[in-house]
Amino acid sequence: MSQKKRFLLRLDHRLYEVMEKWSADELRSVNAQIEYLLTEAARKAGRWPESKQRKYNNSQKEEDN
Repeated sequence: MSQKKRFLLRLDHRLYEVMEKWSADELRSVNAQIEYLLTEAARKAGRWPESKQRKYNNSQKEEDN
């Protein structure tokens, strides 16, 4: 399992409520939903190396099962 960096993220309470609902709809934790959205944004912006993208996709599939 890969090491993950821990840090505090402060969100507006309304945004957190949106993330909470969205993550429940996607059957993810709020943390996993935020990580997924950030990864997708980095990928679309061309800032996510392709080798990391494949590794991330594989780990997400394992977590979803």
